Amino acid sequence: MGAVGLPARVHVREVGPRDGFQNEPETIATADKVALVNALARTGLSRLEVTSFVRADVIPQLADAVELLGAIDVPDHVSVSVLVPNARGLDAALEVRDRFDEVNVFLSASESHNRANVNRSVAESLDGIGRVAERARAAGLRCQGTISTAFGCPYEGRVPVERALEIARALHDLGCEEVGFGDTTGMANPVQVRAFFARATAELGEQVELTAHFHNTRGQGLANVLAALDAGCRSFESSFGELGGCPQSGPTHPATGNIASEDLVSMLHEMGVETGIDLAALIGASRAARDVLGRPLGSHVLTAGPVEWR
Repeated sequence: MGAVGLPARVHVREVGPRDGFQNEPETIATADKVALVNALARTGLSRLEVTSFVRADVIPQLADAVELLGAIDVPDHVSVSVLVPNARGLDAALEVRDRFDEVNVFLSASESHNRANVNRSVAESLDGIGRVAERARAAGLRCQGTISTAFGCPYEGRVPVERALEIARALHDLGCEEVGFGDTTGMANPVQVRAFFARATAELGEQVELTAHFHNTRGQGLANVLAALDAGCRSFESSFGELGGCPQSGPTHPATGNIASEDLVSMLHEMGVETGIDLAALIGASRAARDVLGRPLGSHVLTAGPVEWR
């Protein structure tokens, strides 16, 4: 076990190449994306979300999904995932089925955010996800379902735990082997997160892998990680350099990024929790992203460096 009763090891999935890049206003050259994905794939990460099959007019930044997947050089031990918003996205993804291993489908816990994000009701989204998941599994792909605004919605306020868990059960019934709970606009707090994952673990932990996806919008991202760890969560998503945010963060408050992968890994390692990730290599990948984007990034460890005990 890690320190203070924590687990010896957790899983970390890097989502920066998809969740981070999609929020960048300036187009990133495909060659630069390829180099950054290849660097991340050699940090010890075992899971890597690299792109999304969305309409080019909706997210132009990810219009090169097929080209990117064809060009990256990822070691066999790294599981590559892509996000698919609907059946049309899955059709496009299956054209290059041999280049990835997992699909991520998504919806919001709140009706208002789901309407703003994908122009569907939650029920309509679940219906579409069922068809996508069935076809994806038939193609031999692992399925993850992500629930955005699982802890709070900028339009509706606090989301009841029962609502998020009801949707999680529905996703599992539709064929999702993993369910991610997203704090999409950084509204969660550690007390809320601990209670949430204690209940989720007790009710769903033996049926499906539970993953936490925190944003650092209000500076509580890593505190929420610790609360989730305490409650039994063993899988986390993060974005190198603290890239990302939510395009539907609400009418008045723009969202800052996901928790930074290097901040997460640094904290976990300092607490005695292993990830299998080389922190120095991860920081190197974030430095490379900073150079490509030409601006400072939000990661603390990227600025301060790792803890060095003498």
